[in-house]
Amino acid sequence: MAEKPVAKKAAAKKAVKAAEPAKAAAKKAPATPAKAAKTAPARLAKPAKPESHLSMVRRARRINRELAEVYPYAHPELDFRNPFELLVATVLSAQTTDLRVNQTTPALFAAYPTPEDLAAADPEAVEQLIRPTGFFRAKTKSIMGLAAALRDDFGGNVPGRLDDLVKLPGVGRKTANVVLGNAFGVPGITVDTHFGRLVRRWKWTDEEDPVKVEAVVAEIFPKSEWTMLSHRVVFHGRRICHARKPACGACPIAPLCPAYGEGETDPEKAKKLLKYEKGGFPGQRLSPPPDYPGLPAPPLAAG
Repeated sequence: MAEKPVAKKAAAKKAVKAAEPAKAAAKKAPATPAKAAKTAPARLAKPAKPESHLSMVRRARRINRELAEVYPYAHPELDFRNPFELLVATVLSAQTTDLRVNQTTPALFAAYPTPEDLAAADPEAVEQLIRPTGFFRAKTKSIMGLAAALRDDFGGNVPGRLDDLVKLPGVGRKTANVVLGNAFGVPGITVDTHFGRLVRRWKWTDEEDPVKVEAVVAEIFPKSEWTMLSHRVVFHGRRICHARKPACGACPIAPLCPAYGEGETDPEKAKKLLKYEKGGFPGQRLSPPPDYPGLPAPPLAAG
């Protein structure tokens, strides 16, 4: 009879030892969602609150105001003396730089100063003059075609309406808005690769189609700002907010940019990425406006 308590104690010890691995496994096992919610809410980071449309509009308009202070001299970077020259230069600027166009057009306009002259030109001679801009055969067809249309349909004058401009060979909405905004003073938003890239980085829109981008941005800003907004954004894209390696550490609007950190954030390294007048180098125009703080670009023979 005295041995029964001893047997019970031994059995109890065996049961405790058998339960120890299960307890250890339970401690190592991840907590269930319900348990985690009860035990660790203080350690969970709260997700960022999505930006409202109103907040985005306010931020976008502030970016525009700050860019106006950074680039008070923003301007079209194609050399031109009249609407016809701007129209032709803009068509030639496709798939090349404004600098290369500016280095090419002086000889072109010296040879063919009017739509009538260009429409009657020898295509091979035009091709040789604009060869440096690339795709010279297709571009020759476009500029000679639009010159003929101006001669035949508009009395040799460039029309000041978007609906008329986009009917000309080689002229789309981007080119039409460049001409309207800078030759006629008609507000327009120019959605080139720089503009599209930056407005997406700034989360103004996710649209990729230029026409849709134009429509979205037009709703954010008053019409009076459209042309200069285009210049400022393009200036910023060419000088600081580059496609492959933005100079984030030298960007004056970094606090307003959701994409900050995509590029170089070290200030000294970022300064070395700056282009044109921001980096102390010549700009794209051979004949820049009087208030442009940078150096004029060299003619074609010099560079």
